[in-house]
Formats: sequence, C-alpha cells, structure tokens
Amino acid sequence: MTDSNSGQIDHVLIEDRLFPPPAEFTKTAVFSTQEQYETMCNQAAEDSDNFWRGEANEHLHWFEPFKEVCKWNPPHAEWFVGGKTNASYNCLDRNIEAGLGDRIAILWEGEPGDQRTLTYSDLRTEVCKCAEGMKQLGIGAGDVVSIYMPMTPELAIAMLACARIGAVHSVIFAGFSAESIADRNNDAGAKLVITADGLYRRGRVLPLKATVDEALEKSPTVNHCLVLRRVGNEDVSMVEPRDVWWHDVVDPQPGELPAKPMDSEASLFILYTSGSTGKPKGIRHTTAGYNLWAKRTFQWVFDHREDDIYWCTADCGWITGHSYIVYGPLSAGATCLMYEGAPNFPAEDRFWELVEKHKVTILYTAPTAIRAFIKWGDEHVEKHDLSSLRLLGTVGEGINPEAWMWYHKKIGAERCPIVDTWWQTETGGIMMSPLPGITATKPGSCTRPLPGVIPAIVDETGKEVDDQHGGMLCIAKPWPGMLRGIWGDDDRFVQQYWSTVPGKYLTGDNARKDSDGYYWIMGRIDDVINVSGHRLSTIEVESALVSHEAVCEAAVVGRPDALKGQAIAAFVSVRDREPNEELRKELLLHVRKQIGALAQPDDLRFTATLPKTRSGKIMRRLLRDIASGKEIAGDTSTLEDLSVLAKLQEDE
Repeated sequence: MTDSNSGQIDHVLIEDRLFPPPAEFTKTAVFSTQEQYETMCNQAAEDSDNFWRGEANEHLHWFEPFKEVCKWNPPHAEWFVGGKTNASYNCLDRNIEAGLGDRIAILWEGEPGDQRTLTYSDLRTEVCKCAEGMKQLGIGAGDVVSIYMPMTPELAIAMLACARIGAVHSVIFAGFSAESIADRNNDAGAKLVITADGLYRRGRVLPLKATVDEALEKSPTVNHCLVLRRVGNEDVSMVEPRDVWWHDVVDPQPGELPAKPMDSEASLFILYTSGSTGKPKGIRHTTAGYNLWAKRTFQWVFDHREDDIYWCTADCGWITGHSYIVYGPLSAGATCLMYEGAPNFPAEDRFWELVEKHKVTILYTAPTAIRAFIKWGDEHVEKHDLSSLRLLGTVGEGINPEAWMWYHKKIGAERCPIVDTWWQTETGGIMMSPLPGITATKPGSCTRPLPGVIPAIVDETGKEVDDQHGGMLCIAKPWPGMLRGIWGDDDRFVQQYWSTVPGKYLTGDNARKDSDGYYWIMGRIDDVINVSGHRLSTIEVESALVSHEAVCEAAVVGRPDALKGQAIAAFVSVRDREPNEELRKELLLHVRKQIGALAQPDDLRFTATLPKTRSGKIMRRLLRDIASGKEIAGDTSTLEDLSVLAKLQEDE
C-alpha cells in the first residue's frame, strides 16, 4: 500500500503496444536517427546558452543582435537579452526574402464553403494594411488589442498586425459571453477591440458585434471597435465615433508598413485561461523566445516539408491556434489550412471531406474530436480518400489508448505516425512528443521531452519518484517559450507556478515515467483520487472505461467517502447500446478486469454529453462538485454548453 501522504500515485494501467515509425518515413525525416535527437538534447542540457544562441541566430531575424542568451533570476527569465526582432517579420518578410513570396501561407475555407488563398506576399500586404489601420486608430507599441473574431484569415492578420507594430494582442474565443469579454478587456486595459458582424456556426449566424456591444458598456478603457463584415448582417449597430468598419479603415491603406524592431522581451500577447476562481488569468508571452520555440517545435514535431498541407483544427482563441496555426507554421514557411466551421456541419464527414479536398498531409486535432468521430460512426470516414495524410497529431489533453488505436487504424491506415503532444498555454509550445521519424510510439504516451526540456516528477516533498509511481510533473530548467508572468499579477504567478516545488515550474499535471523513459500524463493534480490509501490517476480509470466497445467518452472524479476517504464517480457516454443497469454492471466488471477491484467506480452515471470547455476539455472540477452534491463553484465562463450542467444536476 502506498503512503497516502507521500504524493506518489499508484500506476495501475499497463499499455505495452509499440509502434515503430515506418522505414519510408524515417528516410527523409527531420530527425532520422536517435543519435541526432540525443546529441541535441545533450547540447541543450549541458551548454544551454551555446545551443540556444545557435538556434536563435539561425532561425530568427535580428534587427539588433542579443547580448546574453538567458538571464535567469528564478522564477523570472529573460531570453536573448538586448536583441531586437519582430514576430511578424519572422513570419512574413523573412520568408518572402527567402523566395517564398508566392507560396500559399493560408488556405482558408468558410463554413458555407467559400474559399480564399493568401500567399506570403498577399498576407504581408494585408497585415501591413491592418497595422496601418490600427495606427490610424491610435494604437502603438505596448497597447493591448482584444480580438474577438471568427476563424477567418483576418483573425491571423490582426494578430500579426499587432506584432508588426508592437501592440499586445489578447485573442478571446468567439463564443465567450459579454461578461467574459469585459473582464478580459478590463484586466488587460485594452484600447481597441477587433470583431466581426457575425460568424457562421452549424448553419446559423451568431451576432458577434451585439455581444461586443454589451461588453463595451463595461469596458471603459476601449476607445475603438474595428468591425469586419463577415456575414453581411444588416442589423449591426455602429456607435460613432467608437465603431468603425474594417473595409473603411483597413482596406484603403497602402499595405507597406515596415515591421517595428521589438525588444526580445517585449510582450507579444496575453492569453487568458480560466482558473478555479472567478478571475481569469492572463498568461503573458514575449517576442523572441516564444517565436523561436513555436517555430522549432513545429519543425521538429511535425517533420515539416515544403510540399506539406498542414491543418491544425484548433481555433486561434486558444494557445494551439497561436503557436501552431500562426506563429510556428508561418515562421517555418508552411502552408496552413484554416477552417471556420464545426466538424459536423453540414454532416459528420466535414473534416474528412476537407482532408480529401485539400489533400491535407498533416492533421493535428484534439482527443475530444477523435472520440466524437468514433461516436458518429466509421461510415463518415470511409466515404473519403485520406491517402494524402502522412502524419497525425493530438493536442489538448491525454488521449486514451483505444481512441489512439482508432485514429491510427481508421484515419492513419496504420501507416501515419502519431505525435501525441503534451504542452500548455503557459509553456508556449510543445514540451514532450514523439519525433515521427525516430520514436516508437505507445498509445497514450507523449513519449519523451524535446531538446531543452528537463522534466522532473516529484512527490509532495519535492523528491523525485521512481518509475513505478507517478507524481507532480515539473520542469527543472527555463526554456525559451516559457510564460513570463500573469498580466498584472506577479504574486499569483509566483504562488501558482513556482512556490510548491522551489526552483521548478509546477505544471499542474501528474505524470509517470516508464522503464523505457517514456512519459505518461496522469491528469491534473486535482484529478487524483485517494482510495483507501491508494492514490489513483483518473485518466487510467477513464482509459479502462473507454476501452469497452460501448463507451465513447468517460470522465472520472473523486467524491468524499466516510470509509475510503474518496470514492470513484464515473460519468459515461455510450454508443449503440441502451444505457441501463445491465450495461452499468458490465462496465464496472470491465474496469475490475482491466485494472483491478481497487479502481472500480462506486458510482457510474450515464450522460449524453459531458461538460466541456469551448476548446474541448472536459471540466472535471464541475463534475467533482456534482458527484459530491455541492453547489457549482468557480469560473464557468469557458463552458461550451451550460445546459449539459443543468441536465446533470437534474439527474442527481
């Protein structure tokens, strides 16, 4: 029995299937030998300054060279001190100067089927126009611009335009409430909001400007609202002189504005994440280190080649869209597919239609989406030719092994490597992932750290745990893409990320490392259940449930129990079966058989859907409140559908 006070976590799920990369893939891969990877990791660990000096000089443009690679005063880091660069220049001008002006940068499709292509030259012109328009509205270096837009090219254009003039962008997912927008505007002191008249979602028009109008009533720092005409909504209210149209202010500009040289540590963007309290926290990323990390991790993990059509299905309202739709791929000269709509409109095969139509070669999507595809049925996949795909990726949360296997077989036809990536808003980019040319993958494991990432798994005393147990995942040394703080709240930054394990960044996730040196994410630290002195990872119980053929999705949480300390409560969505008492018993026996009686849920509730954030993550803390019979507490602004919560509470 494990000492429940040690902070170690019992590991109960065994997964030993191994999938080596295809030899044909390895031949031309960015990393084609294990020695390459190990050499880079050793250089980055043993002589970090020299390693990152070379990377920065080769992969970024510098208006003025940096004087010092990393100034580390824990927990505050400065990277490439004294240098001047510009993220917009690195994404656009640098590629054009390298002869890539005619290469497609953004290949866009709207939900109704409208399409646009923007070459790198086209994109630079549009970015310059937007930057000139913002300057005309009084925006300059250091000013904060809130962006609340549909997934159109103008969203990426607005982000890069801010970077071009040194304004700090704060992208707010175009689904948040007026209250959430106002909270973010006020916390950041935003001077400008960029939005659209509306967006298309599952065949309906959602009126974005009306939501922004409500938010602006409570946003005293905002001077102007710049509005894109996306849907042609005639009922848009424009308040003069505050509100101006994109086509009046941006389109007439000459489009020739040079990029402003920015200090390496100048703030590039704020991205708000919801905390357990009602106050969202603005994660601050700066220019040079973030830009380099996004670019190099994109190149390493996605094995980027010149002829790739790369599709990251995330929204730019989340960090995945920042790092792996905009800054990473565009800095690397990639061609990116951008899609505006939902994956199941007008039908459940929309994603596969797009893969076939645009001959997508790299697909990067979320485990939540993959589980939805499984639930909708294989027939939607089978009607399309997916042979253009050569590499698959997952992002957002851990993927359970059975969903991984479906992705491998049904989408990848057992020939496409899968890069299961672990990282966070705070890390700026991917921290651990298979490298597709060299890493033999295990379903559900993010495998190994990338060069420059030094993980440590520790118990509650800060002592590293053995390979048989899990513990708190920390990062032991600074890396270029790391967050530089929480906007306007340094005390919270220090307290939340650096105080639990002194000198190390606390990720908030639990993990374990197996005997092959592979890492397995075991869920959030709050998602550990202490059952009769055993600390169990909820993600392992969820994986056991989802391995049953009737289950498409499961979430497991702990609730107080007088006898055991905590009991296991499971919320399960099923397919092709009637959710009844017989199936409940079958699932409980299935978990017992898979990982033992200790992990068998005490409660198992069937639900049509689970409460999720708009980025697709299951909100387990809300399920903990429901399982415990408590009042729902904390921030619910990121919840996609409040009715799911209401239904679960009714079913208690």
